Amino acid sequence: MHWLSDTDINFPNVEQVTEEGVIALGGDLSSERLIHAYANGIFPWYSQDEPIVWYCPDPRMVLFLDELKISKSMRNILKKNIFTVTFNQNFEEVIANCKTIDRNDGLGTWITKDMQQSYIKLHKQGIAKSVEVWQNGELVGGLYGMDLGHVFCGESMYSKISNTSKIAFIYLVEKLKKENYKLLDCQVYNDHLASLGAEEIPRDIFLSILKNN
Repeated sequence: MHWLSDTDINFPNVEQVTEEGVIALGGDLSSERLIHAYANGIFPWYSQDEPIVWYCPDPRMVLFLDELKISKSMRNILKKNIFTVTFNQNFEEVIANCKTIDRNDGLGTWITKDMQQSYIKLHKQGIAKSVEVWQNGELVGGLYGMDLGHVFCGESMYSKISNTSKIAFIYLVEKLKKENYKLLDCQVYNDHLASLGAEEIPRDIFLSILKNN
């Protein structure tokens, strides 16, 4: 396994990725390294008190924007205008909620304190962005990710009220479509994203799309 130094931000060749999708360990979460990682289809995913683990999985879960699926029940919720949606109005609360929200799948703890602070720094640099869903002035759902200008890399989403993460996702996709983005990177498979139209594609195809901007 390749261990990264604190000074060299470069990653090994993608051919060295393990079967589990791990490309490297260690390094740091500097803005420079994170930007370089995402530009090459690599993202960190690890737990507190563990070395940083960097992934570039095959296959890759993505949403081609025209493939978004909105169920009839979801369309009815959207038509009621119960919720207000904003962009980049409260990034820090969105990532804090993604970090601490109780989840049935147990995936709420992978956002470490260092990751939280690193993405907040990237948000202040205009690279990490958020979508917020509000009801009666209260933040009830949202998501955040990395904006590469032609691909948006989703990181995490949460709901305090049923369906609000889906609303954030739908609004984000519609915004990306208007701005001619190529796809939304969802990283790895889960049923929730599949129900919204995301699909798995070979890693080499994803990397080709990512690098042809």
